[in-house]
Amino acid sequence: MIVLNCDIGESYGAWSMGLDAEVMPLIDCANIACGYHAGDPLTMRRTVALAARHGVRIGAHPAYPDLVGFGRRSLACSGEEIESLLHYQIGALQAFCAVEGTRVEYVKPHGALYNDMMANPSILASVLTAVAAYKVPLVLLATRDNSAEQALADEHGVPLWFESFADRAYEGNGQLVSRRLPGAVHESADAVVAQALALARGDALTARDGSALRLRSDTLCVHGDNPASVAAVRRIREALQAAQA
Repeated sequence: MIVLNCDIGESYGAWSMGLDAEVMPLIDCANIACGYHAGDPLTMRRTVALAARHGVRIGAHPAYPDLVGFGRRSLACSGEEIESLLHYQIGALQAFCAVEGTRVEYVKPHGALYNDMMANPSILASVLTAVAAYKVPLVLLATRDNSAEQALADEHGVPLWFESFADRAYEGNGQLVSRRLPGAVHESADAVVAQALALARGDALTARDGSALRLRSDTLCVHGDNPASVAAVRRIREALQAAQA
């Protein structure tokens, strides 16, 4: 069964983001912000504890050091810098996991770092070099052809989890449609649930160019940043459980 992952723990100081307590019981994997794009020490520890209480697997959600831009802006970092900023963030989350009696089980980069590793093999190699030290999987975007990413991950000895999105439109090559374009994000809860079920079954999606697109998905990213999103996640969870019954 495909597992649900959610970006979480993105509050910072007095600024609260997301409905973490409401969405945590509905997901399988929590991608916890590590302080570079969002999150702070207290938020990280509370989010780890919340995930542990619900038996949710914990993943590090590292980013470029870009709090102002929420990690959505690319930074010109060297390979060594990328490795070090990943170790810094994963290590911080590991410390809180140790305090709460749990552990980091995978890594999913955030925002621009996620997009850059998918577009640039040298950046992906730096990410893989860092992740290999922890002997955990790396989450990356499922596309029409992930053979290049798989080959590079095999060289580094890092397992991959391929991720798809229930609420995003796709280009023909399996890349996500840019948020700058109309229709990039599905607004209808019915459409989101239908796409989630199609991805879970391995059915073809219809890409923006009208072509049929099949994606190999190990995990499905959902969002719980407002009441409507939480309701959609609940419907997805219920639909997946019903499909398996």
